[in-house]
Amino acid sequence: MKKVEAIIKPFKLDEVKEALNEIGIQGITISEVKGFGRQKGHTELYRGAEYVVDFIPKIKLEIIVSDAILPKVVEAIETAAKTGRIGDGKIFVTPVEAVIRIRTGETGEDAL
Repeated sequence: MKKVEAIIKPFKLDEVKEALNEIGIQGITISEVKGFGRQKGHTELYRGAEYVVDFIPKIKLEIIVSDAILPKVVEAIETAAKTGRIGDGKIFVTPVEAVIRIRTGETGEDAL
């Protein structure tokens, strides 16, 4: 099993969610996060005053998937989240040692 974490632009969330739904992903955790990469933030104008926005709003998706479906999940996120411009985000894949469904006690891929 793997944990897929993706940092994407907020306006791409619906497209990514639909793409994941189409390949059969049932569970996903979404968080509103802030950060920056190579962009290093940007400058905005508010009521005539310029100010620097250091941290840019992003969406973080977390999904635990079986090894068999991993390539489809990564491809779906990458395709749906891509705009071709700086700040599209990143996808991280890490191994998961165990999963336990609290309600039933199921473990492993049965708990997904």
